Amino acid sequence: MSYLFTSESVSEGHPDKIADQISDALIDNFLAFDPESKVACETLVTTGQVILAGEVKSKTYLDVQQIARDVIKKIGYTKSEYMFEANSCGILSAIHEQSQDINQGVDRTTKEEQGAGDQGMMFGYATNETEDFMPLALDLSHKLLQELAVLRRENKEITYLRPDAKSQVTLEYDDNNKPVRIDAIVISTQHDDFDEESTMLAKIKKDLVDILIPRIIKNNPQYAHLFNDKIEYHINPTGKFVIGGPHGDTGLTGRKIIVDTYGGKGAHGGGAFSGKDPSKVDRSAAYATRHIAKNLVAAGVADEILVQVSYAIGVAKPMGIYINTYGTGKVNKTDGEIAKIVESIFDMRPYFIEQRLKLRNPIYSETAAYGHMGRKPETVNKTFRTPNGEEKMLSVELFTWEKLDYADQVKTAFGI
Repeated sequence: MSYLFTSESVSEGHPDKIADQISDALIDNFLAFDPESKVACETLVTTGQVILAGEVKSKTYLDVQQIARDVIKKIGYTKSEYMFEANSCGILSAIHEQSQDINQGVDRTTKEEQGAGDQGMMFGYATNETEDFMPLALDLSHKLLQELAVLRRENKEITYLRPDAKSQVTLEYDDNNKPVRIDAIVISTQHDDFDEESTMLAKIKKDLVDILIPRIIKNNPQYAHLFNDKIEYHINPTGKFVIGGPHGDTGLTGRKIIVDTYGGKGAHGGGAFSGKDPSKVDRSAAYATRHIAKNLVAAGVADEILVQVSYAIGVAKPMGIYINTYGTGKVNKTDGEIAKIVESIFDMRPYFIEQRLKLRNPIYSETAAYGHMGRKPETVNKTFRTPNGEEKMLSVELFTWEKLDYADQVKTAFGI
């Protein structure tokens, strides 16, 4: 029987995502000047105010206030009428030294025996329903807001957009669990004030349906067949959306973990990513399990795969690895047998995850909006500066966990 499935996304101007981006900008700056930094940084944003809190062990000193302001400016909060503006907002830092009680469980004399930064379970997921092995509803939700942000920055075809926005896509699946069409699209976008609310609503809906949607179809021809004239559009369904961003809602680091991962598909262990250095397995092991799942699906082990790994704080070796192929396996092996082979290919001790995926580099700012998974691996040059004028330019590899660099090894191990 056919069914509907929905996923959502939020823009970089959403309050929670502002918080995530500030936290990850701090991570990047600490790692740029001291790759061994241990950081857990939380951010709160509200009307005219940013609060930074967390624990740090690092050899470098940073101007955390300026880093936060640079992030806010880049997102687009540059006007006083937003009630949250890069140059004028207050920034309070309550960052302090990391607890030695925690650090003693992570650092080891032998680096290879580095303990997990916390207990918990992490999940990775992949499906072959899209080219980037991500759930389709989430992929479309992200793409809608990424293109909306492009339109906002161009400020030509649509001139009234503000940074805060949310999207949601509902898909219809057939009896074979294949997506066949888009049933509904929801977009709520912050905007400048209009004289007439009814005129405003009509214009925003017309612009998004007539300008945004055609650009999505043009840039993603693989999804063109899913669009039809029966899609139900809900554009700013509550009406006026002038008050937004941190003035409309308080934002906190780590409150969009489903947007960050798989849009409700697969599973989630509950740990957030942003603001955590890679010794925190909430982050590094979630990337590593995505890397495993994607390479397994790409190699043809199954059409859909969920990978779970779990840890005890201070212990290097995981408690266990679990695999679920949802009955889509293409190899003559049980899920338990697949898990055993996975264990022999991928060393899931924290140190080896960090090395395999090059996680001690400043690569995290790019993850903090539009999802940590399903992104394009690429090498970029980044420049960082300290308050004393020290400048460092680094070439770093982004989204290493999205590489299909183990697919051939997986094929060999499974005889594919």
